[in-house]
Amino acid sequence: MAKKKHKLPLAYQPIGFVLSWAGGALAGTAFRTAWKVIRHEDDAPDALDRDRRWGEILLAAAVQGAIFAVVRSAVDRAGARAIERSTGVWPAKDKGGRD
Repeated sequence: MAKKKHKLPLAYQPIGFVLSWAGGALAGTAFRTAWKVIRHEDDAPDALDRDRRWGEILLAAAVQGAIFAVVRSAVDRAGARAIERSTGVWPAKDKGGRD
Protein backbone atom coordinates (compact mmCIF):
# COMPACT_ATOMS: atom_id res chain seq x y z
CA MET A 1 0.00 0.00 0.00
CA ALA A 2 2.86 2.38 0.76
CA LYS A 3 4.26 2.16 -2.80
CA LYS A 4 0.86 3.02 -4.24
CA LYS A 5 0.70 6.05 -1.98
CA HIS A 6 4.10 7.28 -3.19
CA LYS A 7 3.24 6.79 -6.85
CA LEU A 8 -0.25 8.27 -6.80
CA PRO A 9 0.79 11.94 -6.81
CA LEU A 10 2.78 11.33 -10.02
CA ALA A 11 -0.17 9.43 -11.53
CA TYR A 12 -2.47 12.25 -10.47
CA GLN A 13 -0.46 14.90 -12.34
CA PRO A 14 -2.05 14.33 -15.79
CA ILE A 15 -5.49 14.27 -14.20
CA GLY A 16 -4.67 17.43 -12.28
CA PHE A 17 -3.48 19.09 -15.50
CA VAL A 18 -6.75 18.29 -17.30
CA LEU A 19 -8.78 19.45 -14.31
CA SER A 20 -6.79 22.69 -14.14
CA TRP A 21 -7.32 23.34 -17.84
CA ALA A 22 -11.06 22.69 -17.52
CA GLY A 23 -11.19 24.85 -14.40
CA GLY A 24 -9.45 27.70 -16.23
CA ALA A 25 -11.99 27.52 -19.04
CA LEU A 26 -14.84 27.47 -16.52
CA ALA A 27 -13.33 30.41 -14.61
CA GLY A 28 -12.97 32.41 -17.83
CA THR A 29 -16.61 31.87 -18.65
CA ALA A 30 -17.63 32.73 -15.09
CA PHE A 31 -15.57 35.94 -15.21
CA ARG A 32 -17.06 37.07 -18.52
CA THR A 33 -20.55 36.44 -17.14
CA ALA A 34 -19.77 38.24 -13.88
CA TRP A 35 -18.31 41.22 -15.75
CA LYS A 36 -21.48 41.52 -17.83
CA VAL A 37 -23.52 41.58 -14.63
CA ILE A 38 -21.23 44.03 -12.83
CA ARG A 39 -20.55 46.53 -15.62
CA HIS A 40 -23.03 45.61 -18.38
CA GLU A 41 -20.15 45.32 -20.85
CA ASP A 42 -19.07 42.41 -23.03
CA ASP A 43 -15.34 43.08 -22.69
CA ALA A 44 -13.49 43.55 -19.44
CA PRO A 45 -10.72 46.14 -19.42
CA ASP A 46 -7.13 45.08 -19.88
CA ALA A 47 -4.22 46.72 -18.06
CA LEU A 48 -3.06 48.22 -21.37
CA ASP A 49 -6.43 49.67 -22.41
CA ARG A 50 -5.58 53.34 -22.86
CA ASP A 51 -9.18 54.54 -22.55
CA ARG A 52 -9.89 52.77 -19.24
CA ARG A 53 -9.35 54.26 -15.81
CA TRP A 54 -7.30 52.70 -13.04
CA GLY A 55 -10.40 51.82 -11.03
CA GLU A 56 -11.97 49.85 -13.88
CA ILE A 57 -8.76 47.93 -14.55
CA LEU A 58 -8.14 47.10 -10.91
CA LEU A 59 -11.76 46.08 -10.36
CA ALA A 60 -11.61 43.73 -13.34
CA ALA A 61 -8.32 42.25 -12.11
CA ALA A 62 -9.67 41.73 -8.59
CA VAL A 63 -12.88 40.07 -9.78
CA GLN A 64 -11.00 37.88 -12.23
CA GLY A 65 -8.43 36.85 -9.61
CA ALA A 66 -11.09 35.99 -7.06
CA ILE A 67 -13.09 33.92 -9.53
CA PHE A 68 -10.03 32.05 -10.78
CA ALA A 69 -8.87 31.29 -7.22
CA VAL A 70 -12.27 29.98 -6.14
CA VAL A 71 -12.76 27.87 -9.26
CA ARG A 72 -9.23 26.45 -9.09
CA SER A 73 -9.64 25.51 -5.42
CA ALA A 74 -13.03 23.91 -6.07
CA VAL A 75 -11.76 21.91 -9.05
CA ASP A 76 -8.58 20.79 -7.26
CA ARG A 77 -10.53 19.76 -4.17
CA ALA A 78 -13.20 17.90 -6.15
CA GLY A 79 -10.52 16.06 -8.14
CA ALA A 80 -8.62 15.08 -5.00
CA ARG A 81 -11.81 13.83 -3.34
CA ALA A 82 -12.69 11.78 -6.44
CA ILE A 83 -9.24 10.18 -6.44
CA GLU A 84 -9.52 9.45 -2.73
CA ARG A 85 -12.96 7.86 -3.18
CA SER A 86 -11.79 5.70 -6.08
CA THR A 87 -8.38 4.64 -4.69
CA GLY A 88 -8.64 5.18 -0.96
CA VAL A 89 -5.54 7.40 -1.08
CA TRP A 90 -5.32 11.18 -0.92
CA PRO A 91 -3.39 12.34 -4.04
CA ALA A 92 -0.89 14.57 -2.23
CA LYS A 93 1.64 14.25 0.54
CA ASP A 94 0.56 15.33 3.98
CA LYS A 95 1.87 18.75 5.01
CA GLY A 96 3.07 17.36 8.34
CA GLY A 97 5.90 15.47 6.65
CA ARG A 98 4.04 12.16 6.51
CA ASP A 99 3.64 10.37 3.20
